[in-house]
Amino acid sequence: MPPRRQPTARQARLGTELRKLREAAGLKATEAAGLLGVNSVQMSQMESGVAGVSEERLRRLAAHYACSDSELLSALVVMAAGRTRGWWEEYRGTLPNSFLDLSELEHHASLRWDVDFLHIPGLLQTEDYARALFSYVSPDFPESERARWVEHRMRRRVVIDRPDPVPYVAVIHEAALRIRVSSRPASRAQLVRIVEVSEADAVTVRVIPFDLDGFGGAGSAMVYAGGAVPQLDTVVRDGPNGTVFIDAAAQLGHFRTLFHKVEAASLEPGRSRDFIHRLAKEL
Repeated sequence: MPPRRQPTARQARLGTELRKLREAAGLKATEAAGLLGVNSVQMSQMESGVAGVSEERLRRLAAHYACSDSELLSALVVMAAGRTRGWWEEYRGTLPNSFLDLSELEHHASLRWDVDFLHIPGLLQTEDYARALFSYVSPDFPESERARWVEHRMRRRVVIDRPDPVPYVAVIHEAALRIRVSSRPASRAQLVRIVEVSEADAVTVRVIPFDLDGFGGAGSAMVYAGGAVPQLDTVVRDGPNGTVFIDAAAQLGHFRTLFHKVEAASLEPGRSRDFIHRLAKEL
């Protein structure tokens, strides 16, 4: 099989985990390559996600690396089994790869947490809100292209709408609720949408009000996606050079702690729902 031109975030993550296991075992890449009977270039391609790895090879490496975490190994085997050809593949070549990587990440997630301070989280956005947002940040793009961006964002909601929804918690600052990205009617419809979605069993929405004392967490916006095991969790953040997928263990621990701190500072779900409903009535 020829090397991949551009691995997905999930494929790259599998390679990263293989490298972590090798390094934990104290082996060099050339030594690991020898265990599989491949050269160092092929080993490097496996660890970067450019080349796939079979279940047989993965288990052989895990044995040599003395990996005793059976749950992690099983999760890696599933990741290596093949690329999920989900609905997002329809947009490959027409949308940024980071959009598709996020869709695939959400599809496989065991849980999903959002913290937002300036915008409504993507999974909760209405079509009008998303269209206004994309039109503002990318005014020079053709309308046909922005329409595909909006369509993709609306289809992402399947993860909380499907029969087996991903458990979802969104912590939203009052600023994001009050900023009128679109018209007054569209803003009201957006708030009503959040209230309606928050009534689902798998969805929890919490609000951080302006008048909360001692809150300095405005820089903690994040998307947190749980993996099949905690080691495979992922944090997604928007950086100055685009979307960043974070998987380092220390950083994951930091963002888990940060999320729970922000969550604890927010209003409980019932009060949050009433808060958003009140804002909608004011529009």
